[in-house]
Formats: sequence, C-alpha cells, structure tokens
Amino acid sequence: MTDQTQYPDSPVQFPRDDVAAVESAVAAFLRERVRAADADGVVVAMSGGLDSTVTATLAAEALGPDRVLGLALPCHKTDACAAMEAETVADHLGIAFQRVHLRPLLQQFHQAVVPTLDPDVTDDSAPTEDRALGNAIARFRMACTYYVANRTNRLVVGTANRSELLLGYVTKHGDAGADLFPLGDLYKTEVRELARHLGLPDAIVERTPTAGFRVGQTDADDLGATYDVVDAVLWRVVEQDESVERVAAALDVAEDTAARLVSMCSTTAHKRSLPPTPGIGDRARRPTDSPAR
Repeated sequence: MTDQTQYPDSPVQFPRDDVAAVESAVAAFLRERVRAADADGVVVAMSGGLDSTVTATLAAEALGPDRVLGLALPCHKTDACAAMEAETVADHLGIAFQRVHLRPLLQQFHQAVVPTLDPDVTDDSAPTEDRALGNAIARFRMACTYYVANRTNRLVVGTANRSELLLGYVTKHGDAGADLFPLGDLYKTEVRELARHLGLPDAIVERTPTAGFRVGQTDADDLGATYDVVDAVLWRVVEQDESVERVAAALDVAEDTAARLVSMCSTTAHKRSLPPTPGIGDRARRPTDSPAR
C-alpha cells in the first residue's frame, strides 16, 4: 500500500514520495520558464500567507535567493501586518524585499478618477468590502508588480492555486494576471501538504485563509465553504467527472453548496482564458498558437 501523509483536512492526499516529486517539478518549471524568457529572475507579490510563502520558497530554491524579489503592497491596516510578516519570510529566505504602501495611490484614485466615473461615491474612505474597489486595489498591485518586473527584467510569478483558479476566486487582470502560476495545478489543501513538506512554520500553514479586504474576512465566508469541502467537491466533480448529486451525498455536503461551487467554475471560465475574438475566417487561432509548419 502506498504510504500516505495523513492530514485530516486534506481530501486530496499526496503519497509522501509524490510531495517531493511535486517540489522538484515546480522548481524545474520555474527554472525552465525563466530560462526560456531570458529573464534575470522573478517577482513574487507576498502577503505573508500560505500560497505566497510557498511560492517564494520554491522560487528561491529553484533559482537561488539572489534572483527572487519579494514585493509587499499593503493598502489598508488589515494587510499592513501581513506585509510585515511577508518581510520576515523574505529575510528568512534571503531574498530581496520591497514594501510599498498603496493607500496614497488609492486616495488619489478616489480624488482624481472616481468622481467622474462613479459620481455617487464621494467618500475617499469607501468600505474595503466594496467589490469594485477591492478589484481596483488588486489591479494596482499587479501594475506595480509588472512595473518592477519590467524594470528589472524579471517574470511575475503568480501565487494562485488550482482551487482559486477553478472558482474564479481571483481578480481578472489583478492577482489573476501573471507570467506563470507555479501552484496552479495544486488544490489549496495540497499546497498545505507541500508547505509542511517544505518545513514552513505551523503559523503560516494553519492560518485561516483570507483576502485581507476587511477585519475578520475569510475565504470560507466568501465561498460559503472551507477549502477541505471546496477541494473535495472540485476534485471529484472536475477531476473524477462525478455528478454533483453523487458527490454531495458521498461527502455529506449540502447539494446546493456543491452545485454552487461547481457553478462558480463555469461562470468564471473567462478568467482562465484569453479574451475571445469573432473567429473571422481562419483567424480564430489563438495568439499563442504556433503557425502551421
């Protein structure tokens, strides 16, 4: 029988040997992508959370600490503490680190842009749970990340995992914008297992996932389920092609919860693909397709 790492919160479990194989595969992927782009290194937007810490750790391992730049971009009090934790992680990894506070940029945005585009919003301290505002902040962060990447000939390494990408729990052209996603094939619970394998502190591995939009906000609140439920449902429906009804019954999960999670995958498909074109003539070929030979 295959020896398993037993984590009760992980519905999708790696065999122990496979965790090391995944680590090696991700490291090789990072090296190859950087080599192919003739880049000098990578930039990782760091929040102090699980995904960005695992991503930065693997990047430093694959490329060497001197080729990795950690970037923290706090905008509110809720993520200022997380930025300090990110700096602690960067110091431990021995990578370069920069922190830029985006609050002044947000205030200028409210003063110079919002009154014209959205006259009903007049207060520059609009609630952080406002969806449009949250997306704008995520796009400010990505603009800054790409700016420094362009200036230093680096690739932008995204930190999203497969759970987030499938659910569309990312901001289009925000944290969904990157040159590569090293964790993009791994469900959140698998990222936790990888983090344990890498020896990351329990405080990071066990931290309640949050986007940091407001005090007390959690991913589970937004998604209506914890990642152990999310991953168990998505694994069986997406990877095993089981029906929602069968999966809900097998996992003892409310059928409407399972159906809603699966529906999120289909309604957010646009976040995982290039913008469509009309398909005129034979020009429907994707821009990334190679010419016929």
